[in-house]
Amino acid sequence: MLNQTADKDWNVFLKDAFAQESYAQLMTFLENEYLNEIPILPPISEVFACFECTPFQHVQVVIVGQDPYHGMNQAHGLCFSVNTGIKIPPSLKNIFKALQFDIPNYQIPNHGNLSNWSKQGVLLLNSVLTVREKQAGSHQKKGWEQFTDAVIEELSKQKEHIVFLLWGHAAIQKKEIIDGHKHLILEAPHPSPLSAHKGFISCKHFSKTNEYLLAHQGVPINW
Repeated sequence: MLNQTADKDWNVFLKDAFAQESYAQLMTFLENEYLNEIPILPPISEVFACFECTPFQHVQVVIVGQDPYHGMNQAHGLCFSVNTGIKIPPSLKNIFKALQFDIPNYQIPNHGNLSNWSKQGVLLLNSVLTVREKQAGSHQKKGWEQFTDAVIEELSKQKEHIVFLLWGHAAIQKKEIIDGHKHLILEAPHPSPLSAHKGFISCKHFSKTNEYLLAHQGVPINW
């Protein structure tokens, strides 16, 4: 069902993750879920969109989300992003506010599609890649966490000088599988309205990311 991406380097990189028993069990679960009457988000063709938009060789930054937006037409496989024309969700509004606080003269866009970030090497990775419509967290603990942990752990091992942006408790837990000697790990509260006021808006992760990339021969992100 989902055992390859459009990028051949990711397919090689994820080969062991695809071979895990937990992934086989996840696929059996998803096959039944996509046949259910309740819509599953994102559409099956976009579940691996983050890998297809950001080839393995181009990864400079990893933003770790939780699970996809559960409103119809919102999720399209990139964490925190929505399709152009869809109302900007509150968490993404706070991300734009943080950018405005951080980057001089930053202009908040009139849409919430972050695919331009992904094309610059920002892997927009949710911890869980699917969800039932209107049922937040409904696909947690089904096997996605093991898969995305493997993605993060292997990126940490195989590459150098990636910036990992960990926003919120669930994402921050993943720092244990990242080599902090080879990479930059930046932590902040989740951009949700429930916690963004606790330090997310003023975290300046975007300028810190670009400073680190420039210092290690990377290309700064045009946020």
